[in-house]
Formats: sequence, C-alpha cells, structure tokens
Amino acid sequence: MPKKLRKKQTLLLEGDVCTYNAFIEKGILRSYATDEKGNEHVIQFAFEGWWISDLASFLQGSNSTHTIEAIEDSELLLLTYTAREDLMSKLPVFETYQRVLLQNAFIAFQSRVNAALNSSAEEKYLKLTSAYPDIIARVPQHMIASFLGLTPETLSRVRKQISLRR
Repeated sequence: MPKKLRKKQTLLLEGDVCTYNAFIEKGILRSYATDEKGNEHVIQFAFEGWWISDLASFLQGSNSTHTIEAIEDSELLLLTYTAREDLMSKLPVFETYQRVLLQNAFIAFQSRVNAALNSSAEEKYLKLTSAYPDIIARVPQHMIASFLGLTPETLSRVRKQISLRR
C-alpha cells in the first residue's frame, strides 16, 4: 500500500506495534530510540531502495523499541506481515529476496558494532561518507553524530580536521 510522509512525520512510534515493513521509493527515514534522559539515538537511516521497520516488533507483534520518522518528504510502499508471508509462500523468489535482505542487514549490523568498538571517530565518519556520499547534504549533522555515537561537537571537530588535511 502506498504511503506519503512529510518531513518529520512518524511512521512508527516507540511503544506501538510495528504493523508494516516499509520500502522507501523516495526520501530518507530514520529509526531511533530515546533513552531515559530523552536523548535520541539513531539506529538506522534508510534511503531510496531500502526497507525499514522495527523488525522484532514486526515479526513478533511486540511493542516497538524505536520510532521511525521521515527526514525528508518520502514516498513508501507498506507491506503488512500477512502480505509478506503470503508473497513468500506464493513466490519463492520473494522469499529468497527477503532472506538475502535479512542476511545483509545482519552483516551490516555486525560491521556497525565492530566499527563502534574498534574505529576512531574519524574512521567511522569517513566510512559512512564513503558509503553514502550524499548523506551530508541530506541528513542533519546532529543525526549523523548520533548514528556514529558521537556528540555534535566531536563530529564538528572531526570534519574540521579532515577539511584541514584536504
């Protein structure tokens, strides 16, 4: 089912059950968790051609631990759990596609955890901007800092150091 979101509009609120897996046709969304102090921690960005949901909530019917919000005006295709299961049972190629997506998501998750544990702030920033060159123009810096586990001030210092070397 098609869905349009305006910038800053939410697709999912923390605490609600995630009833859709969303495919992004246009725009960028982010998934974030809020800690007890009210600080937002960006878990994921999702660009055109990507899927986004709170997978645990979507698959288990549990309350979501994330909020999903549009960073830009966005156009989505929403897939319910029932529709997903139906497609997988009728189209083996769709089931293979979903399996490969999950495998790639897990690999990306492991890579992100390893980077968080073993990479400097500069290395994390350079890896992100190398993989997604237009992220700087499309995503606010405080969200990028949150995604990288940095303060906005630290990210600003890292960017300044990089620019002085170029």
